[in-house]
Amino acid sequence: MKIQHLLLIYSIALSYLLTSVQGLKTSDHSASLNRGSFPAGFVFGASSSAYQYEGASNADGRKPSIWDIFVKAQGEKIADHSTGDAADEFYYRYKEDIALMKDIGWDSFRFSISWPRVLPKGTITGGVNQKGVDFYNSLIDELLSNGIKPLVTIFHWDVPQALEDEYGGFLSPKIVNDFRDYAEFCFKEFGDRVKNWVTLNEPNLFSQNGYATGTYAPGRCSNYIGNCTEGNSATEPYLVTHNLILSHAAAAKYYREKYQASQKGVLGVAIDTRWMVPKFGIASTKAASRGLDFNFGWIIHPMIYGDYPKTMRYLVGDRLPKFTQEQSHMVNGSLDFIGVNYYTARYADDSTSYSSIYLSYTTDSHVNQTGKFPIEKNGILIGQPTALSSIYIYPKGIRELLQYLKREYNDPLIVISENGMADSNNGSLSIHEALNDSLRIEYHRLHLSYLLQAIQDGVNVNGYYIWSFLDNFEWASGYTVRFGINYVDYGNGLKRYPKNSAFWFKNFLEKKNVTAASPLLLSVE
Repeated sequence: MKIQHLLLIYSIALSYLLTSVQGLKTSDHSASLNRGSFPAGFVFGASSSAYQYEGASNADGRKPSIWDIFVKAQGEKIADHSTGDAADEFYYRYKEDIALMKDIGWDSFRFSISWPRVLPKGTITGGVNQKGVDFYNSLIDELLSNGIKPLVTIFHWDVPQALEDEYGGFLSPKIVNDFRDYAEFCFKEFGDRVKNWVTLNEPNLFSQNGYATGTYAPGRCSNYIGNCTEGNSATEPYLVTHNLILSHAAAAKYYREKYQASQKGVLGVAIDTRWMVPKFGIASTKAASRGLDFNFGWIIHPMIYGDYPKTMRYLVGDRLPKFTQEQSHMVNGSLDFIGVNYYTARYADDSTSYSSIYLSYTTDSHVNQTGKFPIEKNGILIGQPTALSSIYIYPKGIRELLQYLKREYNDPLIVISENGMADSNNGSLSIHEALNDSLRIEYHRLHLSYLLQAIQDGVNVNGYYIWSFLDNFEWASGYTVRFGINYVDYGNGLKRYPKNSAFWFKNFLEKKNVTAASPLLLSVE
């Protein structure tokens, strides 16, 4: 029986591999893939965020954000008990990093402004930190002088701790006006040179991990969900997201009324996505739809249609906040483009673990989210695993997701604002060995191939940003994984070394044809 079982597994795996290769024949652009394969004016860039890159956490007037407090108060939730106090020291090294960006050939660099670096107390009335403003002015000018356009994120999870202490941060509607004023300050100070804005980065992930599971700052959840001292996983994620959406809409309203005509910029939101693949039949298809509504639709549906998806209204009930008519009008149509952060996919099917007693955002969708169920089908993984347990390589999902957005959300303008994968921070490897990141090269090559197909399908996409330009502090994973195309030597003065993927992108951006770097077991349905 054991031999028969092994033969069956071998047969399934072989069939899986052959089907994958056959599917790749129509999607593999390896013979001609380079930036010239994409439409004229298509933007290629690299992404970052302030807390993950800058360091200098106590320098030049910067005050703590909720992440500074979280990593010290709840450090056990960080895999290696590390912090972003130093990170990559981008605050001090940005000029050398920009020189490296220029050498590779990036068109654009996405970075976030640290809210407590420019407004230490979170508000204009609390005082402006001019040294923080000067840093971002210098960063923007240095990028532009090197021919690199800035894409600026206003909020990438670093709520000033002062506002968290005063009224609970995004748990309170008071944050809407404070965020609007902070965003307007950014438009006024930097908008003469910044033409592309992201108001919020992954508000859905910020709410889910910060207030439903408690694994991210500020670390709140119900005690039956995770290791949290306070919080309510059944209500707080929805309340926080509601205030995030209203904050975005208030900022967008100010931008359009006071700045957009003269500054000639555009504004959007970057949303965490994972494609949902139905696991079995009709029930799985319905579950996949609910899964998309509760993740991506949670944010984008109000911004396109003025309210949350009907599935959320039905399943969450009174725990889901309601927009007033005036708010709905303000939120509806409040963006010029959608930023899509795509990394991976999951199988979807009905959940059997829903509890009417232990309510939580994590189970409200009635989609199975636990164990091996979402990543395996008949013993076969949905895609090749990576060093980060949440990411399995499913490149065709980017095409399927973009087709879905075109169909369901009125053919919006889209930017791929993040796409990437992590290697393990393996201390047994020499730096020379660690620079050989062939799987990352293949990851990007395949995603770019499927992205190109989506464009050929008629999806309106005009940009692609990798995560990430440098290895960095990766939230709950700390420094245990590396997402960068440039290696950061944390044990030797944070020296930068371009990985093979950096040279691959240099060739790609110089319109040199690029091909596969390693075999990759692709996923199939």
